[in-house]
Amino acid sequence: MIYKYDDKNNMKDFVDREKILSLLKNQVEPDIEEIKEICEKSLQISDALSIEDVSKLIAVSNPDTLELIYNYAAKIKNKVYDNRIVVFAPLYAANLCVNNCLYCGFRSENREAIRKVLSMDEIKKETEVLAGEIGHKRLIFVVGESPLTGAEYIADSLKTIYSVKVKTRRGVSSIRRVNVNAAPMSVEDLKLIKNAGIGTYQVFQETYDKELYKKLHPPKTPKADFNYRLYAHHRAFEAGIDDVAIGALFGLGDWRFEVLGLVTHARELEKVFGIGPHTVSFPRLEKACASDYSGVSISDDEFKKIVAILRISIPYAGLIVTCREKPEVIREVIPFCTQRDASTRIGIGAYSERYSKQALERQQFELGDTRTLEEVIGELADLGYITSFCTAGYRCNRTGDHIMKMLKSGRESRFCKLNAILTFREWLEDFASDEIKNKCELLIEKEIEDVFKDSDRFSPKLKKMLIDYYEKIKKGERDLYF
Repeated sequence: MIYKYDDKNNMKDFVDREKILSLLKNQVEPDIEEIKEICEKSLQISDALSIEDVSKLIAVSNPDTLELIYNYAAKIKNKVYDNRIVVFAPLYAANLCVNNCLYCGFRSENREAIRKVLSMDEIKKETEVLAGEIGHKRLIFVVGESPLTGAEYIADSLKTIYSVKVKTRRGVSSIRRVNVNAAPMSVEDLKLIKNAGIGTYQVFQETYDKELYKKLHPPKTPKADFNYRLYAHHRAFEAGIDDVAIGALFGLGDWRFEVLGLVTHARELEKVFGIGPHTVSFPRLEKACASDYSGVSISDDEFKKIVAILRISIPYAGLIVTCREKPEVIREVIPFCTQRDASTRIGIGAYSERYSKQALERQQFELGDTRTLEEVIGELADLGYITSFCTAGYRCNRTGDHIMKMLKSGRESRFCKLNAILTFREWLEDFASDEIKNKCELLIEKEIEDVFKDSDRFSPKLKKMLIDYYEKIKKGERDLYF
């Protein structure tokens, strides 16, 4: 059967390269009132900014106007998602890859890499550490592109991960949500991993500049096909996967082009399917094994500007900052973000094998933040953020069009706050040291107080349910959610 988005004749390049280059070439510094008007429009959440609006945000260099952008970005994030930060961990299962991307440690011509594909038993061991010792509830499952790690391998891995149950101090822990970062697939393959319980399907375009893309991805490799990758999410929707994630690898080229490319991609999905990306990622290029591709340097100040602009430009989307970044950089951008990883190890089998140093020959790139989950949670608490392990929305069918409506209306923030409180209580009971538990008790009490003070968002019934669930969790019940 030939599907619409498998047919190359139907895959037109929807990223208008010449228009983006023209907007960037003709930029003029906007005044603060014009930027305030754009930010106010974004604050309504439901009104999408145009590419022209976003290009004006990019053109800002005035410190006062930049500060206005940062303030609005934080305000928008809090309106849509409240003050919680969801944590997750990556599980790298294989570094075999048939592609030869110039910047990647997995590329086929890298002779220094130690290649490995985890067996189902090894995936189980990795999961036991992640769920049973660290306390994670959601993972991003990562593989390179290889016939040995295609849809059937991914589907079997998802089933294995979900099957793991580990006893903790007070209850039983398991992984409740597995997102997948993998190569573009056919509709038939995507249906297979949907039936295995995939969460969000994540494919990064790497760069939206088609000319640069050609230089970085050699011909006669699957990844050389720019348009097939560009339509990966279209095929996911056709396969029935309604939560998709987009991203670009910043540092390959002009960051301004990539921001406009990401926004263009989001608008395309909104136009065709009525559903934008569930999350957006913006990793920066880092050192990789046997790669001398240095790319374009992006300063920490530019990175902060990038993240704030993406928050304003795609206000409903979750924004993910990762352990590629150093802790001090993450602290700067976390007010605009919704998710981050922690206790991250990206070597193949690195959680269960417990080797402490980063080994570039076994991982895709170098990490900037290697702190434990408990250290990250402590820092977030110091900054006033509650850590969330929530996966409830996906199991309550708040996905796809449903979640988009909830996010754009601001109604989803209620569930974000309630489920953050409950899942954080779980983690404190099952995994926290006395020191971190004592530190976080005051924070969680404040969150509950905030709920009881807010009669606009939280009805008496919701407040009563919160306390009922909260006390049950303290007594050992698990996985209670709204």
